Amino acid sequence: MGCDGGTIPKRHELVKGPKKVEKVDKDAELVAQWNYCTLSQEILRRPIVACELGRLYNKDAVIEFLLDKSSEKALGKAASHIKSIKNVTELRLSDNPAWEGDRGNTKGDKHDDLQRARFICPVVGLEMNGRHRFCFLRCCGCVFSERALKEIKAEVCHTCGAAFQDDDVIVLNGTKEDVETLKKRMEERRLRAKVGKKGKKPKAAESVSKPGVSEESPGPSKIKAMKPEENLDSREKKANSAPKSAANGSSSGKIGKPLSGAAKRSIADSEESEAYKSLFTTHSSAKRSKEESAHWVTHTSYCF
Repeated sequence: MGCDGGTIPKRHELVKGPKKVEKVDKDAELVAQWNYCTLSQEILRRPIVACELGRLYNKDAVIEFLLDKSSEKALGKAASHIKSIKNVTELRLSDNPAWEGDRGNTKGDKHDDLQRARFICPVVGLEMNGRHRFCFLRCCGCVFSERALKEIKAEVCHTCGAAFQDDDVIVLNGTKEDVETLKKRMEERRLRAKVGKKGKKPKAAESVSKPGVSEESPGPSKIKAMKPEENLDSREKKANSAPKSAANGSSSGKIGKPLSGAAKRSIADSEESEAYKSLFTTHSSAKRSKEESAHWVTHTSYCF
């Protein structure tokens, strides 16, 4: 059975010491960084995009992450700085003609050389396997080795000819120091973009609120909208000018319709002729005496 007096325990079996620090295999880390998506941990496949910190992603994984922000994933922290699809750049990668992929190991009887990369630098020909530093241009998305940019100094992209600045060069899968530098650049760039948007808004508000432009040269829609108001103003002017014309007509001897707002004047007190006054019931010739009038009430125009 054992432990019956014939066994002697050793010190490491009785005393527990500190745990050994697990060392990460550098080769496995390089393979994971350059061949797998940082967000979904799937094999990189075109279209491949890179963020402003130099990490590689599958474009469909980034779109799914932006659409489904409610899911809290541990891997989502790696893409927490990606707020929209504009924060990533689609890469233009050059294929490696020596890379066979899965075609050479269909039966499983060969060793897969993971250090052989799918993509290379189009200028120098170095493989993008993590052994050499690579970077991309944020303006056009072309990928080069850092050696190519240092040896062939130019202010124009070697592939597409697009002009770029030092701020547009972003290192892919750089060290911690590189990531900190890129993070500072990203924050400064986004801050400048916010300040620029705030500066544009007041200018747009001033151009809209200029009264001189809208009053001097109104558009066709404004002219159509002002037509009903103009009709109302013309009606009010006609109504105000009607009492004046009525007063002028009475002085000249012409008959006019009495206005409701004007003061009523008796025809007997007017300066018209007696023949004209006799046409109305207020004239003395139209009035009857008590003897001529009946003792009953009639609803006629001669009832006073």
